[in-house]
Amino acid sequence: MTAVQLSTQTTGQRIRVNAPLAEGHERILLPEALQLVADLERRFGKRRKQLLGLRADRQRRLNAGELPGFRVETAELRASEWRVKQAPADLQDRRVEITGAVERKLVLDALNSGANCFMADFEDAHSPTWRGTVEGQLNLHQAVRGSLGYPEPDQEPDGHHYRLEERRATLMVRPRGWHLEEKHLEVDGQPVSASLFDFGLFMFHNGLQLLEQGSGPYFYLPKLEGYIEAQLWADVFAYAEESLGLNHGSICCTLLIETLPAAFEMEEMLYTLRDYAVGLATGPRDYLFSCIKRLHAHPEWVLPERSQITLESDFLRACSQLLIKTCHRRGAHAIGGMAARIPLKDDPGADAEARNQASADTAREANDGHDGIRVAHPALVLLAKAVFDRIMPRANQLDRQLHELSVSEADLLEPPTGRITAAGLDYNISAGLRYLAAWLDGRGTLPLHNLMEDAATAELARAQIWQWIRYPKGILEDGRNITLELFNEGVAQELEQIRQEVGPAAFAAGHYQAAAKLFSELIANDRFVEFLTLPAYQTLA
Repeated sequence: MTAVQLSTQTTGQRIRVNAPLAEGHERILLPEALQLVADLERRFGKRRKQLLGLRADRQRRLNAGELPGFRVETAELRASEWRVKQAPADLQDRRVEITGAVERKLVLDALNSGANCFMADFEDAHSPTWRGTVEGQLNLHQAVRGSLGYPEPDQEPDGHHYRLEERRATLMVRPRGWHLEEKHLEVDGQPVSASLFDFGLFMFHNGLQLLEQGSGPYFYLPKLEGYIEAQLWADVFAYAEESLGLNHGSICCTLLIETLPAAFEMEEMLYTLRDYAVGLATGPRDYLFSCIKRLHAHPEWVLPERSQITLESDFLRACSQLLIKTCHRRGAHAIGGMAARIPLKDDPGADAEARNQASADTAREANDGHDGIRVAHPALVLLAKAVFDRIMPRANQLDRQLHELSVSEADLLEPPTGRITAAGLDYNISAGLRYLAAWLDGRGTLPLHNLMEDAATAELARAQIWQWIRYPKGILEDGRNITLELFNEGVAQELEQIRQEVGPAAFAAGHYQAAAKLFSELIANDRFVEFLTLPAYQTLA
């Protein structure tokens, strides 16, 4: 597509786009929109970096033997009575939410899927190439206005053209986490926060439009580690509302509890965002990764292979039940973990297994008291709805209080037991390498072994391998020690397997060798790297 240049005359000399703009991108990167992002960065960017410094300080304490726990200084807040804002009408019933990337066809399919809500994901399901990120914003801009189609009108081939249906899922947006930056936009010579970039552009273009439609700007907030980080979002929301002339509390948000520190601060985070928060949601794969990352210096937290850790594992179930109790006590929705199984039309046996597992997962979450569940594939929406309709005929279960439930620090810190098999090691090598190659190729999700995998998969895979190599518990069921040499042999075998599957030409054109190099460097590094997407992002265009 034709490249165009953004005029520095209109945006100001200190706001700079470091990337070519394809035709149509100027509709999103308006000078006024970039000015809002710059204002957010100038006001909150320094605080964001300070909060990341506090994460590093906490990690040093954890490495020295400290364990996370409930905050003593906020005990009175946890014991007092208060409630969050009431959810608006289109967020009262969230029984089935679909999660997906912001690519045009995927946005269209999700909004038309019959789900109650669609979480458009700029985070784990998104490879943040410049073009993909800007076009994701453009896709949501058109979706909000009902004009999204696939293919675009000027590309329409003979045959079907897909358009948005009249009734569609309520849109929610997950911006990238506080740890990420958008290197293609600089303010005062520094890259802006990716969180503020994603949030600011969406708010500028769609906040008022959504409110005028009777909905609103709704967000999912990822990877927060406590109420101090939540306070930054509260201040960002208030500033954006004031800047855009919106009433205080126009924004709604759901907080993902997908880090270990956040599990101990659910109440505090809800209270901090009480003018905006309408729910908490579990994120099991990210949560597992966070447990390993934050406790990687603790030998007892060497976990078994992924297949041995289910949502019924004691420490995950404790977190899930605490989330339900916390939410319902405070008037917030509790959203369960994602059913990541993928139906397979060409394999009736695997298809039936995927549907049965999704049905069982949904029933467990509904019976536990969750108000909804997330699914990864449109074909699972009606199945999950049928289960929730049977168990939860009303809009939600906010009146279901778990007064007798007590979850202790020990409950949240009880590591699971289980085995590590050669197949489990091979799976982690395969999932980590293949997903990372897809991510480097600009794809944020990858169907693999009947599951829809995202960045959390690769993070969990490399975290497990990293700890297995370094601790005595890293022994395969067949008696072999898991070593760096064994890992490297597995990578070489996986690369050869991929070469045979895709053919020499596709293998050479892909990012498999680059993914293997990065994956291997992360495993070999004795310092546990905070996020693999941080070094990987430097290679994206």
